[in-house]
Amino acid sequence: MTSHGLPDVSPPLVQIRRWLRAKLVSFPDDLLGDILLVCTELVSNAYDHARGPRDVRVELEAGGRVVRVEVDDGSPQALPAPGRSSAGAFRGRGLTLVECIASRWGVLNRGDRKTVWAEFSFDSPHPA
Repeated sequence: MTSHGLPDVSPPLVQIRRWLRAKLVSFPDDLLGDILLVCTELVSNAYDHARGPRDVRVELEAGGRVVRVEVDDGSPQALPAPGRSSAGAFRGRGLTLVECIASRWGVLNRGDRKTVWAEFSFDSPHPA
């Protein structure tokens, strides 16, 4: 698993996308685009709806057939819910996209923090 610490001030989305592209360089653009979109959404949510510290991780599992993206934040009580947003009526669609794009996603409560994760499963393996 590879980790990328996140600053407190604002989400470094461009840097995260570059980092993720470098980690998943062998993936075709269409698959990588889905992973980048979901990762961006999870990181953005950690800044919009939670407090720090924040961290993002990516791991290739099952011999390259599964990519797992995890985003930690310091607000374990603020559980995400698709279709609802604390940031206003015109928001709240991001997790609905995550549900549609990722193979599966979920939330782990870790006491003083939470991890929101998404997995992508593929028929054929992709080397890191």
